[in-house]
Amino acid sequence: MGGDGKVFTLEEVSKHSSNQDCWIVIDGKVYDVTKFLDDHPGGDEVILTSTGKDATDDFEDVGHSSTAKAMLDEYYVGDIDSATVPVKTKFVPPPSNQTQSNQNKSSDFLIKILQFLVPLLILGLALGIRSYTKTPSS
Repeated sequence: MGGDGKVFTLEEVSKHSSNQDCWIVIDGKVYDVTKFLDDHPGGDEVILTSTGKDATDDFEDVGHSSTAKAMLDEYYVGDIDSATVPVKTKFVPPPSNQTQSNQNKSSDFLIKILQFLVPLLILGLALGIRSYTKTPSS
């Protein structure tokens, strides 16, 4: 490894974001990949877009080979101060499904009650009209 275990802040690493001086952060380690930019199979732009932040996800998402991961050792310059890296927050969807489910249950219940009561009301109304309009027998 080329680094002496120096600890860098994310702000310090962010200053190295050009194709003449390019540092990236992967798995809490800082790498000076300036010499590798021209050799990178995906081109230098791919790496340059990952500067100034924790590029671990970008690196892992591509599915680099074990050889590519081993190559990182020769570009190692130090570690990142984890306190300077923003904490990643996982997306937690709002509990809207539960609310919608409860609304669906209450509307289903209302429909079932109406399906029972409406015919009874019609039958009661028909019987009431019949008895009211019935002429008394003499």
